[in-house]
Amino acid sequence: MAKKFYRVAVVGVTGAVGQEILRVLERRKFPVSELVPLASERSAGTEVEFAGKKVKVRKLEAASFAGVEVAFFSAGATRSREFIPIARKAGAVVVDNSSAFRMNPEVPLVVPEVNGDLLDAKPKLIANPNCSAAILAVALAPLHQLAGLESVVVATYQSASGAGAKAMAELEQQVRDYAAGKELKAEVFPHVLAFNLFSHNSPMGKDGYNEEEQKMVEETRKIFGLPKLRMVPTCVRVPVPRAHSEAVVARFLKPISREAAKRALEGAAGVRLVDEPKKNLFPMPSHASGELDVFVGRVREVEGDPHSIAFFVSGDQLLKGAAWNAVQIAEELAKRGGLPA
Repeated sequence: MAKKFYRVAVVGVTGAVGQEILRVLERRKFPVSELVPLASERSAGTEVEFAGKKVKVRKLEAASFAGVEVAFFSAGATRSREFIPIARKAGAVVVDNSSAFRMNPEVPLVVPEVNGDLLDAKPKLIANPNCSAAILAVALAPLHQLAGLESVVVATYQSASGAGAKAMAELEQQVRDYAAGKELKAEVFPHVLAFNLFSHNSPMGKDGYNEEEQKMVEETRKIFGLPKLRMVPTCVRVPVPRAHSEAVVARFLKPISREAAKRALEGAAGVRLVDEPKKNLFPMPSHASGELDVFVGRVREVEGDPHSIAFFVSGDQLLKGAAWNAVQIAEELAKRGGLPA
């Protein structure tokens, strides 16, 4: 690494992703000389735990970034647009979890296992992809390298964690209320999620695709550098606390067998192949929760089409879909000398 320790800011530190960033920094032993935990005025003065100590949360403001070398943003697009230019001017390298800069052609959208070579240029602002797109990209990457990606049909099974800590708490409360025979109420989500599922609750476009589905298309194309990649996503919210799953049918330019696909997945970075038909053991969100890898299984051929492979994926939305991917980007930048010296 170019430098042993870094002064690190986490913007949105009290949120679900912000908390996971702290845990991943600890888990990966990222060299933090000082943590600068930042949040809204409402959360300022509260404490977060980091490296065995309690650290007081500070109010996010323009002066917050003085001396900060690495800044992780996870406080929404509005805050990112307002404060990232300030953080960069102060000299920080920024990894942004929001959608604010993902489709900016001058900002790399990075999943290190897929397009980590973009970090060779030592960018000062890097966008973290949408959670579903990041998890999908990790699974597709080794297959794309093997046979060349042509099109993707994907249905997502997205957990409550994708909507944040309040959504996870609401699902838990609904389950408690159901067990107690009480009426189930929805406040965070538009519908009751417990014992139910519904189309992803993001704004619907005129073409019938919602915003989450549009993100998956646009961001997957950018990550792979395939601007004409054909995609048909269907995003669904399911009553799972944590970790997203996806059912995928991918078509390739070259023929690809089930055996070749499994070999490629088994040796791929960031992938854990879970494919044991005799035990009916395949990727499950309960197993993927808390794990850094993306679980891939149910690998099978598509009858009548030797160019297509179907598979199932589970990945932790808060980790590979957010916090771990962000910290991983910082780790890879450090290896390349891309963090402040």
